[in-house]
Amino acid sequence: MDADKSDTSLKTMQLLQERTPPQETGKDGPVRRTSRRITEKQNREKKQIFPPKCLTFMSEKNDHVKEENIQETQIKHDLESLHGNRGGLSKYELERLENIRQNQAFLSSLKLPQVSEALRPKPKPTQKGLKREKTEPEMLPVRKSLRLQNKGPQKATTLEMTFSTVREPVEKARKAPGPIALDPINLDEHVRLPEDLINLWNEVPLKQETGMSDLKSYQQMLQNLSINDGCVVKVVKERICSAAFHPSSSSLLMAAGDKWGHVGLWKPDAEWGDDGVIYFEPHSRTVTSMAFSSHPCNLITVSFDGSARSMDLEKAVFDEVYRSPSGLKSFDFLTTDCSTLLLGLWNGDVAVVDRRTPEKLHESLYTMAANPLRCVHVHPVQQHYFVVAENSFVNIYDLRHLKRRNNKAVGELTGHSRSVSSAFFSPLTGNRVLTTCMDDKIRVFDTSKINGRTPVLKSITHNMQTGRWLSKLSAVWDPKQQECFVIGSVDRPRRIQVYHESGRLLHTFRNMDHLTTVCSITAFHPNRNILLGGNSSGRLHIFTDSFIN
Repeated sequence: MDADKSDTSLKTMQLLQERTPPQETGKDGPVRRTSRRITEKQNREKKQIFPPKCLTFMSEKNDHVKEENIQETQIKHDLESLHGNRGGLSKYELERLENIRQNQAFLSSLKLPQVSEALRPKPKPTQKGLKREKTEPEMLPVRKSLRLQNKGPQKATTLEMTFSTVREPVEKARKAPGPIALDPINLDEHVRLPEDLINLWNEVPLKQETGMSDLKSYQQMLQNLSINDGCVVKVVKERICSAAFHPSSSSLLMAAGDKWGHVGLWKPDAEWGDDGVIYFEPHSRTVTSMAFSSHPCNLITVSFDGSARSMDLEKAVFDEVYRSPSGLKSFDFLTTDCSTLLLGLWNGDVAVVDRRTPEKLHESLYTMAANPLRCVHVHPVQQHYFVVAENSFVNIYDLRHLKRRNNKAVGELTGHSRSVSSAFFSPLTGNRVLTTCMDDKIRVFDTSKINGRTPVLKSITHNMQTGRWLSKLSAVWDPKQQECFVIGSVDRPRRIQVYHESGRLLHTFRNMDHLTTVCSITAFHPNRNILLGGNSSGRLHIFTDSFIN
Protein backbone atom coordinates (compact mmCIF):
# COMPACT_ATOMS: atom_id res chain seq x y z
CA MET A 1 0.00 0.00 0.00
CA ASP A 2 2.77 2.44 0.91
CA ALA A 3 4.59 1.62 -2.27
CA ASP A 4 1.53 2.35 -4.42
CA LYS A 5 0.94 5.68 -2.70
CA SER A 6 4.56 6.68 -3.23
CA ASP A 7 4.37 5.83 -6.97
CA THR A 8 1.17 7.92 -7.34
CA SER A 9 2.66 10.94 -5.57
CA LEU A 10 5.77 10.70 -7.71
CA LYS A 11 3.71 10.78 -10.95
CA THR A 12 1.69 13.72 -9.62
CA MET A 13 4.86 15.70 -8.90
CA GLN A 14 6.17 15.01 -12.43
CA LEU A 15 2.96 16.28 -14.01
CA LEU A 16 3.02 19.44 -11.91
CA GLN A 17 6.61 20.09 -12.92
CA GLU A 18 5.70 19.76 -16.63
CA ARG A 19 2.77 22.17 -16.30
CA THR A 20 4.62 24.71 -14.11
CA PRO A 21 6.92 27.02 -16.19
CA PRO A 22 10.45 27.66 -14.88
CA GLN A 23 11.01 30.75 -12.83
CA GLU A 24 13.31 33.44 -14.06
CA THR A 25 15.61 35.28 -11.72
CA GLY A 26 14.77 38.83 -10.89
CA LYS A 27 10.96 38.34 -11.31
CA ASP A 28 8.37 37.69 -8.71
CA GLY A 29 5.89 34.88 -8.95
CA PRO A 30 5.92 31.64 -10.88
CA VAL A 31 6.43 31.52 -14.68
CA ARG A 32 4.53 28.90 -16.76
CA ARG A 33 6.57 26.48 -18.83
CA THR A 34 5.34 26.21 -22.44
CA SER A 35 5.26 22.72 -23.83
CA ARG A 36 6.45 21.93 -27.33
CA ARG A 37 2.94 21.14 -28.53
CA ILE A 38 1.53 24.53 -27.47
CA THR A 39 4.50 26.38 -28.97
CA GLU A 40 4.09 24.69 -32.36
CA LYS A 41 0.37 25.49 -32.42
CA GLN A 42 1.01 29.17 -31.65
CA ASN A 43 3.61 29.37 -34.45
CA ARG A 44 1.15 27.90 -36.93
CA GLU A 45 -1.52 30.43 -35.92
CA LYS A 46 0.94 33.31 -36.39
CA LYS A 47 1.78 32.15 -39.89
CA GLN A 48 -1.85 31.68 -40.89
CA ILE A 49 -3.85 34.85 -39.99
CA PHE A 50 -7.35 35.17 -41.46
CA PRO A 51 -8.53 38.80 -41.55
CA PRO A 52 -12.16 39.49 -40.59
CA LYS A 53 -14.64 39.44 -43.45
CA CYS A 54 -16.96 42.38 -44.09
CA LEU A 55 -19.21 43.56 -46.90
CA THR A 56 -18.88 47.19 -47.95
CA PHE A 57 -21.72 48.75 -49.96
CA MET A 58 -20.40 51.49 -52.21
CA SER A 59 -22.56 53.88 -54.20
CA GLU A 60 -20.06 54.42 -56.99
CA LYS A 61 -19.69 51.72 -59.64
CA ASN A 62 -15.86 51.87 -59.76
CA ASP A 63 -15.54 51.49 -56.00
CA HIS A 64 -17.95 48.57 -56.11
CA VAL A 65 -15.89 46.79 -58.80
CA LYS A 66 -12.70 47.32 -56.79
CA GLU A 67 -14.37 45.93 -53.67
CA GLU A 68 -15.54 42.83 -55.55
CA ASN A 69 -12.02 42.24 -56.93
CA ILE A 70 -10.53 42.55 -53.44
CA GLN A 71 -13.08 40.09 -52.06
CA GLU A 72 -12.44 37.57 -54.85
CA THR A 73 -8.66 37.83 -54.33
CA GLN A 74 -9.09 37.31 -50.60
CA ILE A 75 -11.32 34.27 -51.16
CA LYS A 76 -8.70 32.74 -53.50
CA HIS A 77 -6.00 33.43 -50.91
CA ASP A 78 -8.11 31.75 -48.25
CA LEU A 79 -8.64 28.70 -50.44
CA GLU A 80 -4.93 28.42 -51.17
CA SER A 81 -4.14 28.73 -47.50
CA LEU A 82 -6.81 26.12 -46.79
CA HIS A 83 -5.25 23.59 -49.13
CA GLY A 84 -1.73 24.38 -47.92
CA ASN A 85 -2.57 24.21 -44.22
CA ARG A 86 -5.38 21.67 -44.21
CA GLY A 87 -3.46 19.50 -41.83
CA GLY A 88 -3.21 22.26 -39.20
CA LEU A 89 -6.97 23.18 -39.07
CA SER A 90 -9.78 21.28 -37.54
CA LYS A 91 -12.79 20.06 -39.51
CA TYR A 92 -14.99 22.75 -37.94
CA GLU A 93 -12.63 25.57 -39.02
CA LEU A 94 -12.52 24.20 -42.57
CA GLU A 95 -16.32 24.10 -42.74
CA ARG A 96 -16.53 27.64 -41.32
CA LEU A 97 -14.18 29.07 -43.97
CA GLU A 98 -16.06 27.24 -46.71
CA ASN A 99 -19.37 28.70 -45.48
CA ILE A 100 -17.85 32.18 -45.46
CA ARG A 101 -16.69 31.73 -49.04
CA GLN A 102 -20.10 30.50 -50.19
CA ASN A 103 -21.94 33.33 -48.41
CA GLN A 104 -19.69 35.96 -49.95
CA ALA A 105 -20.15 34.45 -53.41
CA PHE A 106 -23.93 34.41 -52.94
CA LEU A 107 -24.07 38.03 -51.73
CA SER A 108 -21.89 39.11 -54.62
CA SER A 109 -24.26 37.42 -57.07
CA LEU A 110 -27.22 39.40 -55.64
CA LYS A 111 -25.57 42.71 -56.65
CA LEU A 112 -27.00 44.51 -53.64
CA PRO A 113 -25.14 47.81 -54.24
CA GLN A 114 -26.65 48.15 -57.71
CA VAL A 115 -30.11 47.28 -56.38
CA SER A 116 -29.86 49.81 -53.56
CA GLU A 117 -28.73 52.45 -56.03
CA ALA A 118 -31.70 51.69 -58.30
CA LEU A 119 -34.17 51.79 -55.38
CA ARG A 120 -32.86 55.09 -54.09
CA PRO A 121 -35.64 57.72 -54.58
CA LYS A 122 -34.88 60.10 -57.41
CA PRO A 123 -35.11 63.83 -56.75
CA LYS A 124 -38.44 65.28 -57.85
CA PRO A 125 -38.26 67.56 -60.89
CA THR A 126 -38.70 71.23 -60.11
CA GLN A 127 -42.15 72.59 -60.90
CA LYS A 128 -42.14 74.97 -63.83
CA GLY A 129 -44.78 77.50 -64.76
CA LEU A 130 -47.26 78.96 -62.29
CA LYS A 131 -46.27 78.67 -58.66
CA ARG A 132 -48.59 77.23 -56.07
CA GLU A 133 -49.98 79.80 -53.65
CA LYS A 134 -49.79 79.06 -49.94
CA THR A 135 -53.24 79.22 -48.39
CA GLU A 136 -54.07 78.98 -44.72
CA PRO A 137 -56.52 76.25 -43.74
CA GLU A 138 -60.08 77.42 -43.18
CA MET A 139 -61.09 77.59 -39.53
CA LEU A 140 -64.61 76.22 -39.16
CA PRO A 141 -66.69 76.80 -36.00
CA VAL A 142 -66.49 74.08 -33.37
CA ARG A 143 -69.49 71.79 -33.47
CA LYS A 144 -71.23 71.46 -30.11
CA SER A 145 -73.96 69.10 -29.03
CA LEU A 146 -77.33 70.83 -28.59
CA ARG A 147 -78.43 68.08 -26.22
CA LEU A 148 -75.51 68.72 -23.87
CA GLN A 149 -76.32 72.44 -23.97
CA ASN A 150 -79.95 71.70 -23.05
CA LYS A 151 -81.18 73.23 -26.32
CA GLY A 152 -83.84 72.03 -28.69
CA PRO A 153 -83.37 71.35 -32.42
CA GLN A 154 -82.62 74.46 -34.48
CA LYS A 155 -84.70 75.57 -37.42
CA ALA A 156 -83.38 75.66 -41.00
CA THR A 157 -83.19 79.46 -41.00
CA THR A 158 -81.08 79.43 -37.86
CA LEU A 159 -78.65 76.95 -39.42
CA GLU A 160 -78.27 79.09 -42.53
CA MET A 161 -77.51 82.17 -40.41
CA THR A 162 -74.98 80.18 -38.38
CA PHE A 163 -72.93 78.94 -41.35
CA SER A 164 -73.41 81.84 -43.75
CA THR A 165 -70.25 83.53 -42.50
CA VAL A 166 -68.00 80.56 -43.25
CA ARG A 167 -69.49 79.30 -46.52
CA GLU A 168 -67.89 80.63 -49.67
CA PRO A 169 -69.99 81.17 -52.79
CA VAL A 170 -70.08 78.08 -54.99
CA GLU A 171 -70.07 80.03 -58.25
CA LYS A 172 -68.24 83.16 -59.25
CA ALA A 173 -70.14 86.18 -60.46
CA ARG A 174 -70.46 86.36 -64.24
CA LYS A 175 -68.22 88.77 -66.06
CA ALA A 176 -69.75 92.05 -67.16
CA PRO A 177 -70.89 92.21 -70.82
CA GLY A 178 -68.51 93.75 -73.32
CA PRO A 179 -64.75 93.58 -73.83
CA ILE A 180 -62.39 92.72 -70.98
CA ALA A 181 -58.90 94.21 -70.73
CA LEU A 182 -56.08 91.82 -71.52
CA ASP A 183 -54.31 92.13 -68.16
CA PRO A 184 -52.18 89.11 -67.17
CA ILE A 185 -52.69 88.02 -63.57
CA ASN A 186 -49.10 86.89 -63.04
CA LEU A 187 -47.51 90.13 -64.37
CA ASP A 188 -47.33 93.60 -62.87
CA GLU A 189 -50.11 96.03 -63.68
CA HIS A 190 -48.07 98.36 -65.88
CA VAL A 191 -46.11 95.65 -67.72
CA ARG A 192 -46.99 95.43 -71.40
CA LEU A 193 -47.31 92.20 -73.33
CA PRO A 194 -43.99 90.97 -74.77
CA GLU A 195 -43.21 92.03 -78.31
CA ASP A 196 -42.11 88.54 -79.38
CA LEU A 197 -45.50 87.17 -78.28
CA ILE A 198 -47.33 89.75 -80.43
CA ASN A 199 -45.08 88.99 -83.42
CA LEU A 200 -45.65 85.27 -83.01
CA TRP A 201 -49.37 85.82 -82.60
CA ASN A 202 -49.65 87.65 -85.93
CA GLU A 203 -47.45 85.22 -87.86
CA VAL A 204 -49.12 83.83 -90.96
CA PRO A 205 -49.23 80.02 -90.62
CA LEU A 206 -48.10 77.77 -93.41
CA LYS A 207 -50.71 75.94 -95.41
CA GLN A 208 -51.39 72.51 -94.10
CA GLU A 209 -50.17 69.65 -96.27
CA THR A 210 -53.03 67.55 -97.59
CA GLY A 211 -50.97 64.49 -98.37
CA MET A 212 -50.71 61.66 -95.84
CA SER A 213 -47.66 59.57 -95.07
CA ASP A 214 -47.76 55.80 -94.93
CA LEU A 215 -48.37 54.13 -91.58
CA LYS A 216 -44.82 52.82 -91.25
CA SER A 217 -43.21 56.26 -91.51
CA TYR A 218 -45.98 57.75 -89.35
CA GLN A 219 -45.34 55.14 -86.67
CA GLN A 220 -41.62 55.85 -86.84
CA MET A 221 -42.37 59.55 -86.35
CA LEU A 222 -44.39 58.75 -83.22
CA GLN A 223 -41.52 56.70 -81.81
CA ASN A 224 -39.16 59.66 -82.23
CA LEU A 225 -41.31 61.91 -80.00
CA SER A 226 -40.04 62.23 -76.42
CA ILE A 227 -40.55 64.28 -73.25
CA ASN A 228 -38.10 65.82 -70.75
CA ASP A 229 -38.06 68.22 -67.79
CA GLY A 230 -38.70 71.28 -69.94
CA CYS A 231 -41.79 69.72 -71.52
CA VAL A 232 -43.97 69.75 -68.39
CA VAL A 233 -45.21 73.15 -67.20
CA LYS A 234 -48.11 74.31 -65.04
CA VAL A 235 -50.08 76.65 -67.34
CA VAL A 236 -53.30 77.11 -65.30
CA LYS A 237 -54.02 76.58 -61.63
CA GLU A 238 -57.07 74.31 -61.91
CA ARG A 239 -58.14 71.30 -63.95
CA ILE A 240 -57.53 71.68 -67.70
CA CYS A 241 -60.77 71.35 -69.69
CA SER A 242 -59.58 72.54 -73.13
CA ALA A 243 -56.29 73.17 -74.94
CA ALA A 244 -55.08 74.19 -78.39
CA PHE A 245 -51.91 74.79 -80.45
CA HIS A 246 -51.16 78.07 -82.17
CA PRO A 247 -50.82 77.25 -85.91
CA SER A 248 -47.35 78.84 -86.16
CA SER A 249 -44.70 76.52 -87.57
CA SER A 250 -41.64 78.55 -86.53
CA SER A 251 -42.28 78.70 -82.77
CA LEU A 252 -44.30 76.71 -80.28
CA LEU A 253 -47.21 78.39 -78.48
CA MET A 254 -50.00 76.64 -76.59
CA ALA A 255 -53.16 77.72 -74.80
CA ALA A 256 -55.15 75.97 -72.05
CA GLY A 257 -58.37 76.76 -70.19
CA ASP A 258 -59.37 75.50 -66.74
CA LYS A 259 -62.60 74.90 -64.86
CA TRP A 260 -62.75 78.39 -63.27
CA GLY A 261 -62.48 80.47 -66.44
CA HIS A 262 -58.72 81.03 -66.58
CA VAL A 263 -56.70 80.89 -69.79
CA GLY A 264 -52.94 80.35 -69.87
CA LEU A 265 -50.48 80.85 -72.73
CA TRP A 266 -47.18 78.99 -72.76
CA LYS A 267 -44.13 79.45 -74.98
CA PRO A 268 -41.45 76.94 -73.87
CA ASP A 269 -38.32 78.98 -74.65
CA ALA A 270 -39.69 82.37 -73.53
CA GLU A 271 -38.32 84.38 -70.61
CA TRP A 272 -41.47 86.35 -69.78
CA GLY A 273 -44.01 85.43 -67.13
CA ASP A 274 -43.51 82.28 -65.07
CA ASP A 275 -41.19 80.14 -67.21
CA GLY A 276 -42.89 81.41 -70.37
CA VAL A 277 -46.46 81.27 -68.97
CA ILE A 278 -48.91 84.20 -69.03
CA TYR A 279 -52.17 83.82 -67.12
CA PHE A 280 -55.57 85.51 -67.78
CA GLU A 281 -59.14 85.35 -66.47
CA PRO A 282 -61.62 86.07 -69.29
CA HIS A 283 -64.44 83.85 -67.95
CA SER A 284 -66.04 82.98 -64.63
CA ARG A 285 -66.84 79.32 -65.31
CA THR A 286 -65.31 76.35 -67.12
CA VAL A 287 -63.62 77.07 -70.45
CA THR A 288 -65.23 74.19 -72.33
CA SER A 289 -63.67 74.68 -75.77
CA MET A 290 -61.06 76.83 -77.54
CA ALA A 291 -59.46 77.15 -80.97
CA PHE A 292 -57.23 79.56 -82.90
CA SER A 293 -58.75 81.28 -85.90
CA SER A 294 -56.89 81.92 -89.15
CA HIS A 295 -55.21 85.20 -90.05
CA PRO A 296 -55.83 87.60 -88.36
CA CYS A 297 -55.18 85.18 -85.53
CA ASN A 298 -57.49 85.21 -82.51
CA LEU A 299 -58.10 82.72 -79.74
CA ILE A 300 -61.82 81.89 -79.51
CA THR A 301 -62.98 80.56 -76.13
CA VAL A 302 -66.45 79.48 -74.96
CA SER A 303 -67.51 78.86 -71.39
CA PHE A 304 -70.26 77.58 -69.15
CA ASP A 305 -70.88 81.19 -68.11
CA GLY A 306 -72.67 81.66 -71.46
CA SER A 307 -70.08 83.87 -73.16
CA ALA A 308 -67.90 83.38 -76.20
CA ARG A 309 -64.84 85.65 -76.38
CA SER A 310 -62.08 86.42 -78.85
CA MET A 311 -58.58 87.11 -77.53
CA ASP A 312 -57.10 89.96 -79.59
CA LEU A 313 -53.50 90.88 -78.74
CA GLU A 314 -53.40 93.92 -81.02
CA LYS A 315 -56.33 95.52 -79.20
CA ALA A 316 -55.24 93.98 -75.89
CA VAL A 317 -58.80 92.90 -75.07
CA PHE A 318 -61.03 89.86 -74.83
CA ASP A 319 -63.83 90.84 -77.20
CA GLU A 320 -67.23 89.39 -76.48
CA VAL A 321 -68.49 87.47 -79.51
CA TYR A 322 -71.73 86.05 -78.13
CA ARG A 323 -73.64 85.91 -74.85
CA SER A 324 -76.36 83.45 -73.92
CA PRO A 325 -78.36 82.78 -70.75
CA SER A 326 -77.46 79.11 -71.18
CA GLY A 327 -73.98 77.66 -70.89
CA LEU A 328 -71.88 77.05 -74.00
CA LYS A 329 -70.36 73.58 -74.42
CA SER A 330 -68.52 73.54 -77.78
CA PHE A 331 -68.15 75.36 -81.10
CA ASP A 332 -66.66 75.11 -84.58
CA PHE A 333 -65.95 77.40 -87.52
CA LEU A 334 -68.58 77.41 -90.27
CA THR A 335 -66.45 79.21 -92.87
CA THR A 336 -62.83 78.93 -93.95
CA ASP A 337 -62.09 82.52 -92.86
CA CYS A 338 -63.36 81.67 -89.34
CA SER A 339 -65.76 84.62 -89.35
CA THR A 340 -68.88 82.53 -88.61
CA LEU A 341 -69.23 80.23 -85.62
CA LEU A 342 -71.52 77.30 -84.89
CA LEU A 343 -72.14 77.17 -81.13
CA GLY A 344 -73.61 74.27 -79.15
CA LEU A 345 -75.62 75.36 -76.09
CA TRP A 346 -76.19 73.40 -72.93
CA ASN A 347 -80.01 73.66 -73.29
CA GLY A 348 -80.03 71.74 -76.60
CA ASP A 349 -79.90 74.66 -79.07
CA VAL A 350 -77.45 75.42 -81.87
CA ALA A 351 -76.60 79.07 -82.62
CA VAL A 352 -75.01 80.53 -85.76
CA VAL A 353 -72.99 83.66 -84.87
CA ASP A 354 -71.23 86.10 -87.19
CA ARG A 355 -68.21 87.67 -85.49
CA ARG A 356 -68.24 90.68 -87.82
CA THR A 357 -71.60 92.03 -86.62
CA PRO A 358 -71.42 94.62 -83.82
CA GLU A 359 -74.41 93.10 -82.03
CA LYS A 360 -73.39 90.15 -79.91
CA LEU A 361 -76.41 88.12 -80.97
CA HIS A 362 -76.96 85.00 -83.03
CA GLU A 363 -77.89 85.08 -86.69
CA SER A 364 -80.11 82.04 -86.27
CA LEU A 365 -81.03 79.64 -83.46
CA TYR A 366 -82.21 76.04 -83.83
CA THR A 367 -83.42 73.55 -81.25
CA MET A 368 -81.83 70.15 -81.75
CA ALA A 369 -82.88 68.24 -78.63
CA ALA A 370 -84.18 68.66 -75.11
CA ASN A 371 -80.94 67.26 -73.71
CA PRO A 372 -77.65 69.17 -73.48
CA LEU A 373 -75.47 69.25 -76.57
CA ARG A 374 -72.07 67.89 -75.64
CA CYS A 375 -70.30 68.48 -78.95
CA VAL A 376 -70.82 70.08 -82.37
CA HIS A 377 -68.45 69.74 -85.33
CA VAL A 378 -68.64 70.94 -88.94
CA HIS A 379 -67.82 68.83 -92.01
CA PRO A 380 -64.41 69.99 -93.37
CA VAL A 381 -65.48 69.88 -97.04
CA GLN A 382 -69.28 70.14 -97.13
CA GLN A 383 -69.66 72.77 -94.45
CA HIS A 384 -73.45 72.73 -94.48
CA TYR A 385 -73.26 69.37 -92.67
CA PHE A 386 -72.48 69.22 -88.96
CA VAL A 387 -72.55 66.44 -86.39
CA VAL A 388 -74.12 66.84 -82.96
CA ALA A 389 -73.63 64.65 -79.86
CA GLU A 390 -76.96 64.73 -78.01
CA ASN A 391 -76.57 62.78 -74.79
CA SER A 392 -76.59 59.14 -76.05
CA PHE A 393 -77.52 60.06 -79.66
CA VAL A 394 -75.21 61.27 -82.44
CA ASN A 395 -76.87 62.81 -85.49
CA ILE A 396 -75.81 64.67 -88.63
CA TYR A 397 -77.84 67.69 -89.72
CA ASP A 398 -77.99 69.81 -92.87
CA LEU A 399 -77.81 73.50 -92.02
CA ARG A 400 -79.65 74.43 -95.22
CA HIS A 401 -82.86 72.64 -94.16
CA LEU A 402 -83.05 73.50 -90.47
CA LYS A 403 -86.12 74.97 -88.82
CA ARG A 404 -86.53 76.60 -85.45
CA ARG A 405 -87.80 73.33 -83.95
CA ASN A 406 -88.57 69.70 -84.84
CA ASN A 407 -85.53 69.20 -87.06
CA LYS A 408 -84.85 65.85 -88.65
CA ALA A 409 -81.36 64.42 -88.97
CA VAL A 410 -79.98 63.41 -92.37
CA GLY A 411 -77.71 60.82 -90.77
CA GLU A 412 -77.95 58.76 -87.58
CA LEU A 413 -74.95 57.24 -85.80
CA THR A 414 -76.48 54.60 -83.56
CA GLY A 415 -75.14 52.02 -81.13
CA HIS A 416 -74.26 54.21 -78.12
CA SER A 417 -75.69 52.95 -74.83
CA ARG A 418 -74.53 55.80 -72.60
CA SER A 419 -73.71 59.51 -72.94
CA VAL A 420 -71.37 60.54 -75.76
CA SER A 421 -68.49 62.85 -74.85
CA SER A 422 -67.46 63.93 -78.36
CA ALA A 423 -68.02 63.39 -82.09
CA PHE A 424 -65.64 64.68 -84.80
CA PHE A 425 -65.44 64.46 -88.58
CA SER A 426 -62.12 63.30 -90.00
CA PRO A 427 -60.01 66.41 -90.73
CA LEU A 428 -59.30 66.20 -94.47
CA THR A 429 -62.22 64.48 -96.17
CA GLY A 430 -64.90 64.08 -93.51
CA ASN A 431 -65.46 60.45 -94.59
CA ARG A 432 -65.25 59.25 -90.98
CA VAL A 433 -66.82 60.30 -87.67
CA LEU A 434 -65.01 59.47 -84.44
CA THR A 435 -67.15 59.19 -81.28
CA THR A 436 -66.18 58.71 -77.64
CA CYS A 437 -68.82 57.18 -75.38
CA MET A 438 -69.06 56.45 -71.66
CA ASP A 439 -69.91 52.82 -72.43
CA ASP A 440 -66.12 52.33 -72.75
CA LYS A 441 -66.19 52.33 -76.56
CA ILE A 442 -64.51 54.39 -79.27
CA ARG A 443 -66.46 54.09 -82.53
CA VAL A 444 -65.53 54.95 -86.10
CA PHE A 445 -68.42 55.53 -88.52
CA ASP A 446 -68.37 55.64 -92.31
CA THR A 447 -69.79 59.02 -93.43
CA SER A 448 -68.63 58.94 -97.04
CA LYS A 449 -72.34 58.80 -97.92
CA ILE A 450 -74.66 60.71 -95.61
CA ASN A 451 -78.07 59.18 -96.12
CA GLY A 452 -80.02 57.70 -93.25
CA ARG A 453 -78.36 55.29 -90.83
CA THR A 454 -74.54 55.38 -90.91
CA PRO A 455 -72.68 52.05 -90.47
CA VAL A 456 -70.06 51.43 -87.81
CA LEU A 457 -66.66 50.51 -89.21
CA LYS A 458 -64.87 49.73 -85.94
CA SER A 459 -65.59 49.68 -82.22
CA ILE A 460 -62.57 49.86 -79.87
CA THR A 461 -62.75 49.06 -76.16
CA HIS A 462 -61.23 51.77 -73.98
CA ASN A 463 -61.73 52.58 -70.30
CA MET A 464 -63.59 55.92 -70.05
CA GLN A 465 -64.39 55.91 -66.31
CA THR A 466 -62.45 59.01 -65.25
CA GLY A 467 -64.56 59.76 -62.17
CA ARG A 468 -65.61 63.10 -60.77
CA TRP A 469 -62.30 64.94 -60.52
CA LEU A 470 -60.93 64.38 -64.03
CA SER A 471 -62.05 65.79 -67.37
CA LYS A 472 -63.76 63.32 -69.67
CA LEU A 473 -61.58 61.47 -72.14
CA SER A 474 -62.06 62.45 -75.76
CA ALA A 475 -60.56 60.87 -78.89
CA VAL A 476 -59.40 63.48 -81.43
CA TRP A 477 -58.01 63.11 -84.95
CA ASP A 478 -54.50 63.99 -85.99
CA PRO A 479 -55.03 66.89 -88.45
CA LYS A 480 -52.05 65.74 -90.52
CA GLN A 481 -53.06 62.05 -90.67
CA GLN A 482 -56.81 61.68 -90.91
CA GLU A 483 -56.83 57.90 -90.38
CA CYS A 484 -55.23 58.15 -86.91
CA PHE A 485 -56.40 59.58 -83.61
CA VAL A 486 -55.10 60.06 -80.05
CA ILE A 487 -56.70 59.61 -76.64
CA GLY A 488 -55.58 59.63 -73.01
CA SER A 489 -55.87 56.67 -70.67
CA VAL A 490 -56.65 55.99 -67.00
CA ASP A 491 -54.60 52.76 -66.97
CA ARG A 492 -51.35 52.43 -65.06
CA PRO A 493 -48.62 53.21 -65.83
CA ARG A 494 -50.05 56.47 -67.18
CA ARG A 495 -50.05 56.69 -70.95
CA ILE A 496 -51.33 58.38 -74.10
CA GLN A 497 -52.31 56.12 -76.99
CA VAL A 498 -52.48 56.61 -80.76
CA TYR A 499 -54.80 54.35 -82.80
CA HIS A 500 -55.52 53.70 -86.44
CA GLU A 501 -59.16 53.78 -87.54
CA SER A 502 -58.99 50.00 -88.03
CA GLY A 503 -58.47 49.61 -84.27
CA ARG A 504 -54.73 48.94 -84.45
CA LEU A 505 -52.69 50.48 -81.65
CA LEU A 506 -49.87 52.37 -83.35
CA HIS A 507 -47.97 53.76 -80.39
CA THR A 508 -48.19 54.23 -76.62
CA PHE A 509 -46.48 57.21 -74.98
CA ARG A 510 -45.11 56.37 -71.52
CA ASN A 511 -42.61 58.03 -69.22
CA MET A 512 -42.23 57.06 -65.56
CA ASP A 513 -40.51 60.35 -64.69
CA HIS A 514 -42.60 62.99 -66.48
CA LEU A 515 -45.93 61.37 -67.43
CA THR A 516 -47.31 60.36 -64.04
CA THR A 517 -50.93 61.58 -64.25
CA VAL A 518 -53.96 61.08 -66.47
CA CYS A 519 -53.91 63.44 -69.48
CA SER A 520 -57.60 63.73 -70.35
CA ILE A 521 -57.09 66.54 -72.90
CA THR A 522 -54.95 65.63 -75.92
CA ALA A 523 -54.21 67.30 -79.27
CA PHE A 524 -51.74 67.15 -82.16
CA HIS A 525 -50.06 70.22 -83.63
CA PRO A 526 -51.60 71.15 -87.01
CA ASN A 527 -48.23 71.58 -88.78
CA ARG A 528 -45.50 69.99 -86.65
CA ASN A 529 -44.85 66.59 -85.10
CA ILE A 530 -45.79 67.55 -81.54
CA LEU A 531 -48.35 66.00 -79.16
CA LEU A 532 -49.99 67.79 -76.24
CA GLY A 533 -51.59 66.39 -73.09
CA GLY A 534 -53.29 68.27 -70.22
CA ASN A 535 -54.07 66.90 -66.76
CA SER A 536 -56.29 67.82 -63.81
CA SER A 537 -53.62 69.84 -61.97
CA GLY A 538 -53.21 72.43 -64.74
CA ARG A 539 -50.04 71.01 -66.34
CA LEU A 540 -49.35 70.61 -70.03
CA HIS A 541 -47.14 67.77 -71.28
CA ILE A 542 -45.67 67.91 -74.76
CA PHE A 543 -43.96 65.13 -76.71
CA THR A 544 -41.72 66.55 -79.39
CA ASP A 545 -38.86 65.51 -81.66
CA SER A 546 -36.72 68.50 -80.61
CA PHE A 547 -35.06 69.12 -77.24
CA ILE A 548 -36.67 71.74 -74.94
CA ASN A 549 -34.80 73.18 -71.95
